[in-house]
Amino acid sequence: MDRISAIRNVEDALRAFESGEADLADTERRVAAVLRTYATEFDGDDEVFRATGEEPVDGRIVVAPSAPAARERVLALSGIDPSQDRERDAASDPNNSDDLTGSENDAVPEFEVERV
Repeated sequence: MDRISAIRNVEDALRAFESGEADLADTERRVAAVLRTYATEFDGDDEVFRATGEEPVDGRIVVAPSAPAARERVLALSGIDPSQDRERDAASDPNNSDDLTGSENDAVPEFEVERV
């Protein structure tokens, strides 16, 4: 779906809402479906991921080629430096001899990403 088609579909959903043919929940579903279709086609073969865990990342939905890339996008959109997440992963690795457990790593919230 190209941008113009997406905009037309959103306008159709809004028009149905304004005329009373659809309620708010139906309109939200239609608009979300349009956006999801547009986003996944726009980014090619990427998948949709949802973050679950601590604030401020909980509930964020991103389009990414892989789970690690999705984690980085979620962190970046939340205003968190993704390199801190890699540092925390390195600190939790038992084979890692460097101690990176300082307070700076506490800024990265605990969360997982899952395909939706």
